[in-house]
Amino acid sequence: MSGVRLSAAPSGTRVVLDISEPASHALFTLAGPDRVVVDVRNARLLRDQLALPEGRGSVRRVRVAERDNGDARVVLDLYGQAQARSFLVPPDGPWGHRLVIDLPGAARKTSVVRATPESGGRDLVIAIDAGHGGKDPGAAGRSGAREKDIVLKIAQRLAERVNQEPGMRAYMVRDGDYFLSLKQRIARARMQRADLFVSIHADAFKNREARGSSVYILSARRASSEAARWLAEKENAADLVGGVSLDDKDDMLASVLLDLSQSAAIDASQNVGDAVLSHLRGLGRVHKADVQRASFKVLTSPDIPSILVETAFISNPTEERLLKSERHQKALATALLNGIRQYFWVNAPPGSLLASRGAAGELTPVQHVIVTGDTLSGIASRYNVSTRELRRHNGIKGDRIRIGQVISIPTTAGS
Repeated sequence: MSGVRLSAAPSGTRVVLDISEPASHALFTLAGPDRVVVDVRNARLLRDQLALPEGRGSVRRVRVAERDNGDARVVLDLYGQAQARSFLVPPDGPWGHRLVIDLPGAARKTSVVRATPESGGRDLVIAIDAGHGGKDPGAAGRSGAREKDIVLKIAQRLAERVNQEPGMRAYMVRDGDYFLSLKQRIARARMQRADLFVSIHADAFKNREARGSSVYILSARRASSEAARWLAEKENAADLVGGVSLDDKDDMLASVLLDLSQSAAIDASQNVGDAVLSHLRGLGRVHKADVQRASFKVLTSPDIPSILVETAFISNPTEERLLKSERHQKALATALLNGIRQYFWVNAPPGSLLASRGAAGELTPVQHVIVTGDTLSGIASRYNVSTRELRRHNGIKGDRIRIGQVISIPTTAGS
């Protein structure tokens, strides 16, 4: 046995054992604690190749051992009781023989529930989309890092930070290694009534010297073609634009409503993209100095501000190492959160907890890291505060600041 792979989808959890040839096996479940045990007959573990995956879905942990009778044993520690079934799969393309164990049913929920003050308003929903997944691995680095794995880890780290932020709640569009179509990703975010959609990717190019992060929003040309498609399907859209159904509107009114909603979403996307890019600059070089416009299908929701972040070039060996680093993944997640928070600090939707806290002067403090090109007046304008208040709040005399300096943004409403 040379490999163990684990993936989780809304329909259940799948474990795949890579084996060199068809093998008989026994599968049974045990309780106290709940677990599934698989004994593969006359098999040995290639420990130099075997990397056990982290738990996900219904599986808390994976364990392996060689038994005295020559069998290889795999133990799946579960979060609760589960039915299990197994089957063998013959070689297919790059894959050899496989033994598959399916655990049908809903995966363990990992969402964070937070109490909200009765009069405080709702949490903002941040839909976090880890690109690719399942049969679609995305780009690959020179040392074997796969885009789908890297961006899922960054997305998970971002979700952790969002869930720690007062007034925000993360929704993971993809929380395991499974495939979702671009249309399904948009639909999932819309079902959650997301306030922002953030799609996370890792760039690749034939020139391995290409490097840096980029932020994209929807292009005007793609927006127009998508608007026509949405209008053509309006009879099937029960809740299309900001909670307003178009199926009972005439074509002219529907077109106007869609155009207004889409224009507002693109303008908001530009603003949040600018904020995110400004914080990514603090991590190093960016590939594109400004927010780019592109025809990405995943950005086409007509009523949700949406951005796509290319975190770095996985095709660049140096950046591939960074993307695999836990420290850099955490830094990326922090930069993304800071950009999101900066945008919603100024543009909190009415009725949200963040809007009510802003009105009361209770916003969470924001830290800004000075990068090349920053000026006090520019920072003040970006955060909608006065230069005088920015100086007073940080004890700065004059206009001199230095790269790498961290300044605190005043949070008192009306600054």
